[in-house]
Amino acid sequence: MINKAEILSRYALRQVSPEEQQAFQEWMQTLDQQEFDALIDEYAAIVATLPDLNELSNPELLRSIHQEIAMKEWENTEQSVPRIPIWRSWRAAAAAIIILALSATIFLRLRNNSDQQLAERRSVPAHEIAPGKSGAILTLADGTKLVLDSMNNGVLADQNGSYVSMQDGQLKYSPSDSKAEDIAYNTMSTPRGRQFEITLPDGTHVWLNAASSIRYPTIFSAKNRKVELEGEAYFEVTKNAKQPFIVNASNKASIEVLGTSFNISAYENEKSLNTTLIEGSVKVNGSVIKPGQQARVTDALHIIGNADIDKVMAWQRGFFNFEGASLEEVMQQLERWYDIDVSYEKGIPGIEFGGEMSRNMTLNGVLIALEKSGIRYRLDGRKLIVLPK
Repeated sequence: MINKAEILSRYALRQVSPEEQQAFQEWMQTLDQQEFDALIDEYAAIVATLPDLNELSNPELLRSIHQEIAMKEWENTEQSVPRIPIWRSWRAAAAAIIILALSATIFLRLRNNSDQQLAERRSVPAHEIAPGKSGAILTLADGTKLVLDSMNNGVLADQNGSYVSMQDGQLKYSPSDSKAEDIAYNTMSTPRGRQFEITLPDGTHVWLNAASSIRYPTIFSAKNRKVELEGEAYFEVTKNAKQPFIVNASNKASIEVLGTSFNISAYENEKSLNTTLIEGSVKVNGSVIKPGQQARVTDALHIIGNADIDKVMAWQRGFFNFEGASLEEVMQQLERWYDIDVSYEKGIPGIEFGGEMSRNMTLNGVLIALEKSGIRYRLDGRKLIVLPK
């Protein structure tokens, strides 16, 4: 029978044996959420009674770690290249992380010398690099730039016949009293580590992923509704048979629709431009695709019959989906979402991943998962260097 009070105290003082650690980890896997919360509170109370450890008594520290590691199970199927399921159980992951927090972190804080300071400097950045959040930059027709991250509700500008407003965390366009003269264009862009939602003048909803931009007129012409996209966005287009909606994606593809839902991924550093149809009908460079299909543009156009919709739409649901992804593809997503730069010390390891992971995790949570999968790395500020295995 586990003596919780004793073993938690021993963890705090770094006196736990390997056998106790194993038993504690196995026991942790049996806890539900309520029991886990109670354990954290008990640990906080114990820490408060120990000398020089009161600064760690905040139970939110370990709760946040637990929430970050509560991810879906990673499926493992046979592939022609190595495939890594990061962790089979979130409880096992939480157990591993709480052991780290209860021993190594406390031990480092207790060491009052230069080695401790160096260790903390090395460990702090990953913990401090938060996940992306809602935010964007709006460039008006006259070149004025508005940072939307913390804008309150209300009208921001009158742009050539349209009011530009913030409403409940998204940008909206609606008719204004001013007379529309020459066509005026606005551009909404999301830096790395940001995503945003916009309602265009025709009522079309657009969700813009990180490191992306969309350029559009403040009032659409009677002939069509044309926008320009760089990066990735999910569209829910307002139906209008007389006014086709056209997306010019990275000057590589023209997507024409009447009213439909679809996702476009058109990042410059990716191998293909992908248009995935959720419902309705679209033309990609003149070829019609149906719901559930994906058009991939490389040197030519390829139609994929059964696209992985869950994978395509994972970002919009708040997840990374690494199903069948290479290490390079995984790192490209992390670069955009955590605003980091990734390099490889000696080539890119030939590894294939699978499964989903929350985009609400800090970078540290993701790196721990990758480390458990055998990925070695070094973090220098916001530079992540992948090391040879």
